[in-house]
Amino acid sequence: MRRLRMAGAAAFAVATTLTGCVSTPSLNGTMGAPSFPDLQAMCGSQPADYGSDAQSVYVTLFDAYVASKRGGLSKADYCAFQTALAQRYAAQGTSTDPELRRQWVEFFNAQRVKAMSWRAAVDPTLRAG
Repeated sequence: MRRLRMAGAAAFAVATTLTGCVSTPSLNGTMGAPSFPDLQAMCGSQPADYGSDAQSVYVTLFDAYVASKRGGLSKADYCAFQTALAQRYAAQGTSTDPELRRQWVEFFNAQRVKAMSWRAAVDPTLRAG
C-alpha cells in the first residue's frame, strides 16, 4: 500500500513539474494558504529567490507546511527541509551547467515526492477513498 502511494506521489510530482497545469495556490497566497514569502519567513531565514522554479518550490513547501500544521512534521523538520531546498538550489539550480541543473531537478523531484507523502499522511483530501 505504501509503495503504491509513493508511486502515485512520484507520478503526480513529475506530471506537476512537467505540465504545471494542476491548480496550485498563488505565490501571494490564497484563502487559507500563506504566501511564498510567509512560508519562507516561518523559519526566520531570508527568502530565497527560486527564479522560474518558484511556483514548484512554493507548492512543495506548501505541502510540507500542511503536514507540519497537521502534526505530521515538526517545525524543526520543516525548517531543515526548507533550508536544504534553498542550499541545493543556490548550489545547483542557478547554475548554467546542464549537469548541475539536472542534479537540482532530480533532487527537487525527490523532495517534492517526500513533501506530498508527508501531506498525504495527514490530509485526507489527498488520499483515495
